[in-house]
Amino acid sequence: MQHTVELVARAIHKAEHQELSWDSEPSAQKDRFREYARNAIDLLNEDVGVLLLALEEATTGKRMKHPRAAA
Repeated sequence: MQHTVELVARAIHKAEHQELSWDSEPSAQKDRFREYARNAIDLLNEDVGVLLLALEEATTGKRMKHPRAAA
């Protein structure tokens, strides 16, 4: 379960903070994202894979939008 929380926390962080590295975040910030992850996992139960996929798609969508904004 702890591994899943960490994966979801990192995915949420990545979706929200593209420019910031997870490793450079202060411990308090990481704990905040872990709490978000625990809440999401509790709400989704076994469907946590859907959350990870949605977060990855959101992250990919954000990356694709940046070049257009510059053009």
